[in-house]
Amino acid sequence: MQHIEPSHHRKTWRSRIASLPSGLFGALALAGLIGLGGCAMQKDTPPPVTGPIDKVVVKKSARQLELVMNGKVVRQYRISLGGSPVGHKYREGDQRTPVGDYVLNWRNANSNYYKAIHISYPNDRDRMVSRQLGYNPGGMIMIHGLPNYVRSENLRKQYGGRDWTHGCIAVQNHEIDEIWRLVPDGTPIQILP
Repeated sequence: MQHIEPSHHRKTWRSRIASLPSGLFGALALAGLIGLGGCAMQKDTPPPVTGPIDKVVVKKSARQLELVMNGKVVRQYRISLGGSPVGHKYREGDQRTPVGDYVLNWRNANSNYYKAIHISYPNDRDRMVSRQLGYNPGGMIMIHGLPNYVRSENLRKQYGGRDWTHGCIAVQNHEIDEIWRLVPDGTPIQILP
């Protein structure tokens, strides 16, 4: 005859886990968390870019710069903008980044910022609209790294999390190194709101 345990003696999986010594249970839980954390902390290395970039797209509201090759986004960077980032640039000193289609037309390795690539703002339309409004449209809008005087790693990180330029598009120094290498002069840039 088969012996059947009374139901109050049967252990569920929960009660069996609960009856484990707390040290063992804690060790198992910690091991699982460490294992998961290790997976989450691994950094994916982006695939190498094998040719020149066809287009640069800036999404101001998302604070994102994208490098596009053959219709695909191959790199994305977090950007900082000026102190008044919403809207189109109409005048010098408004701390805005223009919105529209431009060209990256020259570069300066010796600027006040760590490397700078010039955006062809203002175009003819920008000049006309600014003139009608009675403004000087300004210029010298660039994609650049951090100010050259910023040497501390802590300060570099702080610049990455806020808008601080006068209307330019800023990235971290290691990112402008990559952009500088991948984006030739003459590359179109589309700046979206």
